[in-house]
Amino acid sequence: MLLIDKYAYLNKLAFVHPLEKMIFSLGLLLVTLIMKDERLSLITFFVMSAFIIIGAKIPLKYYIKLLLLPAFFLLTSLVSILLAITPSTTVLPAHVWSFTWMAWTIFIGKASVLTAQHLFFIVLGSISCLYFLILTTSVQGICFVLRQWRLPSLLVELVELTYHFIFIFLESMQKIHLAQQARLGYHSPMQWLRSISMLIAALFVEMFQRSRELNNAMQSRGGESVYWQETSSYSKKNWLGMAVIFLVLIVYGGYFS
Repeated sequence: MLLIDKYAYLNKLAFVHPLEKMIFSLGLLLVTLIMKDERLSLITFFVMSAFIIIGAKIPLKYYIKLLLLPAFFLLTSLVSILLAITPSTTVLPAHVWSFTWMAWTIFIGKASVLTAQHLFFIVLGSISCLYFLILTTSVQGICFVLRQWRLPSLLVELVELTYHFIFIFLESMQKIHLAQQARLGYHSPMQWLRSISMLIAALFVEMFQRSRELNNAMQSRGGESVYWQETSSYSKKNWLGMAVIFLVLIVYGGYFS
C-alpha cells in the first residue's frame, strides 16, 4: 500500500463524510482560482495545511515532501515566465535584470516578476486543496460521491480500475526489478538498458494478463462492479464551519480586490 493511500484511510478525518471533504476542498479550490488574489491564496494554503497537519494528523515531514513533488514543474513554469530573450538592438521594457551576449539579450521584466509571483501563490493554494482531498479521503469515498453526483458510471469505474492497477503495477515492477538485481542485471550501462527494456516488456504482458483476469471476474458477476457504501453520516457542525470559511474568504477577497 502506498503511504499516501494509507493516510487516506487512517487519518483523523477519515470518519468525516467524503461529500463534506470534497465540497470543502473543491470549493476552496474554486474560490482560489476565481478570486486570483495572492493573499487569499496564501490564506487558503495555511488553512488547508492546518487541516492536513493538525486536523488529519498527517506528519509535517511527509506533507513537505509532497509539496516538493510539483516543485519541479512549478519551477520550470516560473523560469519560462521570468526569462525573456530579445535582440540586443531592441529597447528593453522595465526590467530588474539583463544580460547581453553577442547579439542577444536575456532579461527579467518587472511585469514577468509580477506574473510569476501571482502564479506561484495561486498554484500553492490550489495544491494544498487537492492534497487535503487525497490525504483525507479514500478513492472509494471519492467514487461514492461521484456516483451520488450522477456522473457516468463508466467514468467512475475507469477511475476505480486505474487506481486498482496502480498497486498491481508497482508490485509487479518491484518483484521483477528485485529479480533482475539478484542476477546483476544493472551492473553496466548496456546491461541496464537491456534490463529496463525487459522490465517494460514483462510489465506490459503482466498488466494485459491481469486486465483479462479482472474482466473475467467482472463478467462472472454480470458485468457489474461491487460498489462501496459510505457508512458515515453528515454533520451540521461541519457544514456550518465550511459555510463560515467560504463566506469569510469570499468577503475578504472581494474587499481587498
